Amino acid sequence: MNSVTLIGRLARDPELRFIPSTGLAVTKFVLAVDREMSKDKKQEAISAGKPTADFIGITIFGKQAENCANYLAKGRQCAIHGRISTGSYITQSGEKRYTTEVITDRIEFLGGNRTNGTKDGDVSPDTTFFDDLPDDNFTPVNDEDIPF
Repeated sequence: MNSVTLIGRLARDPELRFIPSTGLAVTKFVLAVDREMSKDKKQEAISAGKPTADFIGITIFGKQAENCANYLAKGRQCAIHGRISTGSYITQSGEKRYTTEVITDRIEFLGGNRTNGTKDGDVSPDTTFFDDLPDDNFTPVNDEDIPF
């Protein structure tokens, strides 16, 4: 079974492209996923200059790709679900390079938008929704009239 679920932050802004023959949207980005380690081990790794996260290539197609390009940016947190895909290619100098990426079929945007000045996860409700409604439409209900 080839199934991957990851939660992390974008290491750079997503890149949106379109497949010329079909017009299908393709977005690629790199997801920084923290390695699970104790606070002491993490501090030790940081002081030794060792990485504390893995940087994983993500590819997503279709309408979700367009949404990623429009609503995600460097530093935003997201959860992805997909499959690992490996491949190889030959460079112009004749070297063989191997690739590993996650082909995503589901993505969820997590946390708040860091560009609007709010802390991650700090979501304020949209209070403008009810502004256009007249105040005289409210009718109080008697508790005796509620059937449950």
